[in-house]
Amino acid sequence: MIPTTDFAKADEPNSQTLAIAQSFLDAVGAGAKDILSALMSDDFVWHNEGDRNIPWIGSWKGRDTVVNTFLPAFGAGLEITSWTTDFSFANADQAFFAGTMSGITTKSGIDTGTFSWAVRVHVQEGKVNSWNWFEDSYALSKAYNSK
Repeated sequence: MIPTTDFAKADEPNSQTLAIAQSFLDAVGAGAKDILSALMSDDFVWHNEGDRNIPWIGSWKGRDTVVNTFLPAFGAGLEITSWTTDFSFANADQAFFAGTMSGITTKSGIDTGTFSWAVRVHVQEGKVNSWNWFEDSYALSKAYNSK
């Protein structure tokens, strides 16, 4: 006997995961701290891979740390000048987004040029539990630390 799958039910967690992760991504882009905070689990972790010569690279653990330390550091360090989300999908409790962005680093005033980004978002029980961000930290570091 060949096992069967109820694909309508299999898509439900993916759809919910993607919707929650998309709401979080939209709130990040809008700088909506209240929405971000409401969507974060208590033990939320924001992790940025990359060059540690940029102040927002690394792991940021806990809602308060992310909202009160990470987001202000990131906002003070980079003015986003373009942002696209070109690809997204979800599988069970994980969502993935990829796109391009550019910005001007406030420390140097230098434009980063357009670079690729990707993020893996883990959703548990209707909350975002982790955000693992990948960006071209070489381009960012070069622009941020110039002058």
